[in-house]
Amino acid sequence: MRNPIPVLVWVMSALLLVSCGEPIARNQGVYMLIDTSGTYTDELGKAQQVINYTLARLNPGDTFAVASINTGSFSEKNIHAKVTFDDRPSVTNKQKQAFQQAIDSFVASAKPADYTDITGGLLQAVEFLNEKEPGRKTILIFSDLKEEIKEGYNREVPLALQGFDLVALNVTKLRSDNVDPNAYLTRLQQWQQKVEQNGGSWRVVNDLERLEKILQ
Repeated sequence: MRNPIPVLVWVMSALLLVSCGEPIARNQGVYMLIDTSGTYTDELGKAQQVINYTLARLNPGDTFAVASINTGSFSEKNIHAKVTFDDRPSVTNKQKQAFQQAIDSFVASAKPADYTDITGGLLQAVEFLNEKEPGRKTILIFSDLKEEIKEGYNREVPLALQGFDLVALNVTKLRSDNVDPNAYLTRLQQWQQKVEQNGGSWRVVNDLERLEKILQ
């Protein structure tokens, strides 16, 4: 009979090697884009509700950033608050308070934008989260999803969204949508196709009473 001990040693060694492999990152990275065009500045109170909920859910080691989407959003200057939370809970709490204060200042001074550069904001969000390398990457889009690009800006660019969860929030219906509801439905469908064709996952959460759905 073949001696089972060498086989057992080999199996244990293999298991040990697997257990010593690259650690799996379990932290989260969340990037929230906020539409400030037109009357959407009136919705900023709801956006703060989402931000406060997200802050409460994030833990030490997680990353969070909030940026506005306006004329040209592929820029670091559109980020109004960003943080990677410290491993010490006491420091994390102070970071969350500072984050809320930065958002309060942004909301207090926000003015209606003339354009809505959603694609530029997505490019910036992807770049930011890829640099942070979290285990899970989520982009929240607080907008009516009607993109309006300033003349001369090119947004016909590929989006590398593999590994990204995109969640559209508070997708309000425009006045024109009341005339033709197909416009609203088509807008949602086009963004879903754009995200999924570029490798990301897509879902819509319009009921802000169910915020537990945004970080599933």
